[in-house]
Order: sequence, then C-alpha cells, then structure tokens
Amino acid sequence: MNTVSEKKSKVDDKKNQDKVHTKELSGAEAVLEACIAEGVETIFGYPGGAIMPIYDALYDYNDRLEHILVRHEQGGIHAGQGFARTSGKTGVVFATSGPGATNLVTGLADAMIDSTSLVCITGQVFAHLLGTDAFQETDVINITTPVTKWNYQITDAIEIPEVMAKAFYIAKSGRPGPVLIDITKNAQLQKFNYSGYIPCNHIRSYRPKPIVRKEYVGAAAALINEAQRPLVLFGQGVILGKAEEEFKAFIEKGGLPAAWTILGLSALPTDHPLNVGMLGMHGNYGPNVLTNECDVLIAVGMRFDDRVTGRLDRYAKQAKVIHLDIDPAEVDKNVKADVPVWGDCKETLPMLTSLIKQHKHESWLQKFKDCTAKEVEAVIEEELHPSTEIMTMGEVIDQLNHLTKGDAIIVTDVGQHQMVACRYAQFNQSKSNVTSGGLGTMGFALPAAIGAKYGAKDRTVVAIIGDGGIQMTIQELGTIMQIKVNVKILILNNQFLGMVRQWQQLFHEKRYSFVDIASPDYVTVAKGYGIEGNSIKQRTELKDALQKMLEHNGPYLLEVFVGKENNVFPMVPQGCGVSEIRLK
Repeated sequence: MNTVSEKKSKVDDKKNQDKVHTKELSGAEAVLEACIAEGVETIFGYPGGAIMPIYDALYDYNDRLEHILVRHEQGGIHAGQGFARTSGKTGVVFATSGPGATNLVTGLADAMIDSTSLVCITGQVFAHLLGTDAFQETDVINITTPVTKWNYQITDAIEIPEVMAKAFYIAKSGRPGPVLIDITKNAQLQKFNYSGYIPCNHIRSYRPKPIVRKEYVGAAAALINEAQRPLVLFGQGVILGKAEEEFKAFIEKGGLPAAWTILGLSALPTDHPLNVGMLGMHGNYGPNVLTNECDVLIAVGMRFDDRVTGRLDRYAKQAKVIHLDIDPAEVDKNVKADVPVWGDCKETLPMLTSLIKQHKHESWLQKFKDCTAKEVEAVIEEELHPSTEIMTMGEVIDQLNHLTKGDAIIVTDVGQHQMVACRYAQFNQSKSNVTSGGLGTMGFALPAAIGAKYGAKDRTVVAIIGDGGIQMTIQELGTIMQIKVNVKILILNNQFLGMVRQWQQLFHEKRYSFVDIASPDYVTVAKGYGIEGNSIKQRTELKDALQKMLEHNGPYLLEVFVGKENNVFPMVPQGCGVSEIRLK
C-alpha cells in the first residue's frame, strides 16, 4: 500500500513532468504549431495589420512552413482549393481582417458548394475594439456563416490549440468543406502555457459519417440485380472518399454504364469501356437522353444539381432511384430516392458489390454507343476536326490530349472553354480535373493552378482559361513570377464572354449586350512578369506551340485565338428536360 508521502511524491513528479512538457508560446506561434502538427507544408496568404503577429511568428518558421504570397486574398483561397483538390489534403489560407477577410468570401462559397477541405485563418482587431467599427473591422463570423462548414472567433490564446484541432478535423472529415477561424490580435500576441497539440478525432455533437443501414444496401442490390437498363451517375464523392478502385470494381461486376458530373470527372479513366460520358447541360447525348429510359438510376456521391437534372418534373420519372451519399441532407433534396444508402462510399460500395450479380448489359450499353455515334456525326467530328479555317476550342483540347497522353492535371476556369475541356480532355488518373463546379467562379483557374501544382509537384499542370476569366485574377501572374511555379497557361481567346454570348444568341435574338470584351496583349503582359509566352491564330502553328509550352522549363503562357461565335453543343436549354437535349 502506498504511503501518504509516496502519493505526494507522485503528485510532485507529475507536476514536474507537466512543467517539462509545458512551454510559453504566443497565440500566433500556437497557430503555426498546429499547422505543423497537422502536416501542413504550404500556406497561401496575404499579410495585413490584424494578422501581423502570425506573420511575425512565421518569420521563424520558414524552414518548416512554406508561405506563398499571392496578389489578392481571392487568389489565395482559390490556390488553397487547387492544392486541396490535387493533393487530397486540407488547404490552408491566411488573410487579415476587414477587406482581407471579405475577399475570401467568394472562395469560401466555392469551396462550400464543391466540398473542398480548407482551413482559413483571418486576423481580427483587438477584442476590446470588437463592435466599435474599428479600422478594418468586419463581422467576419456572421458574414461567412452561410459559406463555411464551421467558423469560430478566438479572443483568448488558450483556445487556439483546441479550436485549430477542431478546425482541421471538421474541414477534412465526412463531407469536406471550408472552415474559418477568426483570431483577434490580442489573442495572437498573448503568451500562454502551451502543453502540446492534440489532434481532434471526435466532437460529441458532430457525426461526419452516418451509420450504414445494411438493409438499405441489400434493397439497393436487389434493385440492381433486377434491372435491365441500369445507369450509374457518379460525382466528386468518389474522389473525396478515395473510393476510385471500389467504384470501378462495382461497375465492372455489374456491367453498369457510368456517367459523370464535371466534379466526378477523372474518378474513372476517360477510356474505360463503361465510362459513357458527361451529364448535364453540355454533357454527352447518350447519358442525358438515356437517363429518361433507364429503369434503375444509381447516384454515387453526387447531388442532382439543376445543371445535371434540367426540369425535375421531367427527370427520370420511370426509374427507381438509389442514392449513395455521405451527406444525408443531399438524399431526397432534389430527387426522391427509392433506396437511400447513407455512408462513406468507400465503405458502402464494397458492401453493394458483394451483393450484386455479375452482369454485362450488352444491349443496353449498345444504346450508349449508338448515341455516341450520333453525337460524333452531329457535333464531335466538326468540333475536333473542323472543316473551316477557324480553330475551335475542341481541336485545341484534342491536340493537347495527344501531347499529354491524358496524364496532365487540367485546371479550368468558367465558361465555354470549361465545358469544352470537360467534354474532350482525357484523364488516366484521379484528381486530375480541377474546376469551379457549383458556384461557377470566373477567375478561379489561374490561382487554382498555382495551388494544384503545389499539391502535385511531379505532375504537369495546365490552366485552360477564357479571355474573360483570365482578366479577373490576372494579377496572380505576379505570384507565378515570384515563386517561379511551373504552370502552363492556355488562354482560349474568342474575344467574347462566350457562354453569355451563346445564350444571348440562342435565347435573346442575338442581342449581344456587353459581352464583347477587349483584351490586352497577353504575351506582352506575361513578359512584363518575366513569363515566356506566345500567341497563335493559325491551325498549322497549334501542335508546335503546344509542344513548346509543355516542354518549356518554367511557367509559360500560350494564347490561341478561336472562333468568335462558336457554340458548345449538345445543350439542354434552360427549362427543358434532359431528353430534350439539342445537338445543334
């Protein structure tokens, strides 16, 4: 039995150990220690008054944390998104208070709707100034609540380790998303006894993954086994769940044709025999038309957004719907599911695969091939091999495919070039397609390409951008200049805001209202930033120009002039059902 003195001695020893393991840190240093503990290596950001203590601390951490100085906070958060999308890790972004924080809002909204894991740290004015309209004070918590998975304001440094741990856990677990932590300047400066960083793996009020209901998996398998005309729709959930192999095993066993959303693109190799193409407004003819002919519709990690479904009252009314998703809120939100399969698809797909029968569905797959042949004749052949002298966006992407062999990461902006790139780019591996899906953010591609390269340093990264989108974040050429990141910038210049112009042509009697956009000499602009470049207008120059861009040692900008009034087809007009897709 222990004596009183022995017990007291053990207590004293414990106190001494605590002293050994406790050190005095500032709140700013605690933020950086948390980043290191979470495996962060790269941070994208822009300094300012309210976050200056963190940047001062960063001065002594530059051997462990690489900071990329962007030219605008929106560029920083898009770079963080690009990093997260290609690495599968959490992107980290720093910004100051007021305009610094509000400049993150577009990226937060983009990351929220596209389920991108981010932790954003914003500086804030001193706690005693909150609510006084102090210089560069903004209520960033209320502003960002609708566009973050979680946000929190810290006014006491003691909270920093625990809150940072929660931030990373919430951002990357379950359905990923952006988290914002706002830290007052006094909390950054405050010294406290730091006893180490404990990663978070559980929050009592938060369940990142729903419990899998085996009876629903069984019901889903029964429907698939009875189906004569099954169709799988897959989205980014397959990529976020790291379930690419499980997904491929599922469709191969069942002989299931599979069509993708633009964020699901690259989860399955482009040339896989069961890959039947792109869904939605500018998707492929077959998967759109045959959605309204299938008897069982199996959605995996996608949310049935309006660009995929068209008119909901005309969408797949004949089909039994199975919906696999990690977020229960997405099930029944737009399309009623006959069988909901909640859970992480990396877990639910193998369970489903084990229960379905081996099948080929050859006659049903032939229907997709017939539709593809019809689309090739009506649209694809002329887009990839035009009979006119004017270059098309499609032939540029096709030539890029030949040169990259489907191994490049393609980062696209928003507009006609985005739809063309998603339709025609080839991908051999996952996490290769980086684009702004749900929010459709022009200006996304250039900074996102910077982050994408840091997330996959050994891969070729090509940013495909329109002449409208490039001018929204063109200042990030300065970031590329300073850090010399090897990204290739391909501007497809049609001298219009092309997607808006297409709608004005088709639905507004060619009343081209403010879509004729002038551009600078992009090659000269790039040269001003020390970036090599070229501009071409002739088809005979295309292959060599692309080859030179890809082979150049360092960043490179290539501008290709394409047809001014070329349109993207097929197209499901707004207000129509998917089976009303137009080929021309």
